[in-house]
Amino acid sequence: MSDLPTKFFSKESLLSSDRLGAMIFMLACLCYGYQTTLIPLFPGDEYEPFTARTLPTLLTFIGIGLSLILLVTGQPDKKLKCETAPLNWKLLIGFLVLMAFYGIGLTYLGFVLATSFFLLAGFYLLGERRKSILFGASFPFVIAFFLLLTQGLDIYLEPGLIFTLW
Repeated sequence: MSDLPTKFFSKESLLSSDRLGAMIFMLACLCYGYQTTLIPLFPGDEYEPFTARTLPTLLTFIGIGLSLILLVTGQPDKKLKCETAPLNWKLLIGFLVLMAFYGIGLTYLGFVLATSFFLLAGFYLLGERRKSILFGASFPFVIAFFLLLTQGLDIYLEPGLIFTLW
């Protein structure tokens, strides 16, 4: 009976990669949630059901909820190692460069093309080589999201400089 608390609260049962990832994700969601309180509202928006803060706040609560679920249900690693695994620096630098190009691409290519190419290149960097997955997971979802934002929520997304020059 006295063995139960030490077994339940041991390092092997509390620390796992799932729980560590959930804690990092919760910290990111809490920071994002704080930033959503700083979004300025137009005069009179405080009486509207949907404002500029609504969706980011909803995403914050969903992210916190999912991270709490993962914290509670996370299983301990089978072989807990105290040493850390080496980081894949080439992949990290590749994604940092890709994010920089995405920021530049938004200005020139617009939301649809820049986001589609960003997802396509990101999946490729992560090791996906099947063209059906690369193109099927990038372009259709971005177009659907673009239509939801522009047609459903009436949000203006800049088309990009190359399309405004014509």
